[in-house]
Amino acid sequence: MTNTPLQERLNWRYATKKMDPSKTVPEDKVAQIVEAVQLAPTSSGTQPFELFVISNPEVRAEIRKVAWDQTPITDGSHLLVFAAWDNYSEARIDAVVADMTGARGEIPKLNAYYENLKQMYLPRDADVNFDHAARQAYIALGFAMMAAAELEVDCTPMEGFEPDKVDDILGLKERGLRSVVILPLGYREAGADWLLPMKKVRKPLAEMVTRVD
Repeated sequence: MTNTPLQERLNWRYATKKMDPSKTVPEDKVAQIVEAVQLAPTSSGTQPFELFVISNPEVRAEIRKVAWDQTPITDGSHLLVFAAWDNYSEARIDAVVADMTGARGEIPKLNAYYENLKQMYLPRDADVNFDHAARQAYIALGFAMMAAAELEVDCTPMEGFEPDKVDDILGLKERGLRSVVILPLGYREAGADWLLPMKKVRKPLAEMVTRVD
């Protein structure tokens, strides 16, 4: 079976371990990756996270110190930080409704839907709501990685960092946010990355997929 262009790009991508510090991702490509994040679906359309696009080398160097000294953070040219809402609130949900009403006009069923959402979300423990918001950020992470592959931009998703310290560096707590996952963007340094020549390993579909027809 012939691979589609998308499959070819997904086979091309890998979790890049060594990026070339002399190469910079063009801003138009960064903008396309950011737009993919913006367009990602989220539960009830709430988009309960914010995205930080960090090109400042000093800030990335500070984050690297609290991220297991992982070199792609500083050898890449940009770092995306996905920061989820620390909790749902009436004001945050009302802002979602206001945006939808501004774009679509008044829809009574829409208002009723989000009033019901408040009744479900607002009484829950803040950690439960943060975990839910974080899962939405991960959906957007997937879209970012797909967009990067399509543009032949390398990236490496990372959970290996100290969230509280990244939150302090970026001033997230004051904004009601908590860092969830980070994504360096850059270009592979082909002769220096031990992982690049290795075969991609994935579970066979027969082991991974169960069809229910």
